[in-house]
Amino acid sequence: MMKRLYVTDLDGTLLNKESKISRQSKHILNAFIRKGGCLTYATARSYASARVVTEGVNFHLPSVIYNGTFIYDIVRDTFLHSEYFTEQNIIRLKDISRAFHFTPLIYTFLHGEEKILWNRNGNLSDGFLYYLSRRKADKRMLAVDSLEESLQGNIFYVTFIEDKEELQPLYELVKAEAECNVVFQQEIYRTEYWCEIMPKTVDKARAVRLLKDILRCDELVVFGDSLNDVPMFEIADYSYAVSNANDRLKQIATKVIGYNDEDSVALALAEMENL
Repeated sequence: MMKRLYVTDLDGTLLNKESKISRQSKHILNAFIRKGGCLTYATARSYASARVVTEGVNFHLPSVIYNGTFIYDIVRDTFLHSEYFTEQNIIRLKDISRAFHFTPLIYTFLHGEEKILWNRNGNLSDGFLYYLSRRKADKRMLAVDSLEESLQGNIFYVTFIEDKEELQPLYELVKAEAECNVVFQQEIYRTEYWCEIMPKTVDKARAVRLLKDILRCDELVVFGDSLNDVPMFEIADYSYAVSNANDRLKQIATKVIGYNDEDSVALALAEMENL
């Protein structure tokens, strides 16, 4: 019998505009999981953040977090796959931060604990300050006194949050050097842009393909809305873009479904599985 793996993005896709999963979607997804269906998510979020917004859905398969940097085993609380920056990568990112006078958010494992570091004395954009205001209760957040101090531990993810016009040259530089993987996109429901930089081998496609092999599935079906979902769409057997998705994603999708506020992921899955 054909074993099909369903992988959905979270923000802008499975989650509605309030960053929640509706009661109807939870009902459908849990019914599918109870039947033995293979369902998980691939997100730019950390697991701690994803766990909060997916509460009420009985996800138990490994999930793809930080855009494919890690495959996280929810049940065993361990990483099945992980990627980190090289020392040379970190030196170059420090030079770029200085050249553009931007303050990066540094995602790292420091003494075995996940932390998000930033230089409290650096230039902090309105978008950066908004991000901090939403993370006051996040125990991972740690302000330090210099750029150098923020670049410590096992670093796996670096993000700059600025206005598009100011940030675009940095993105173009990192992309041209091709030493890291980079995604440049607008923050959902806001005006600022994020330049998300990851180790060169990191993207959702690689992690999802590996997860498909781990779970011994035959087919891959994916749902998404943004540019970081493009690699995943390119390797899937079937790909579904929500109506609020980036135009490029819609162009390569198998089908465009309804908006993320309309339970579209759950309803499409229910249709495919005859729930």
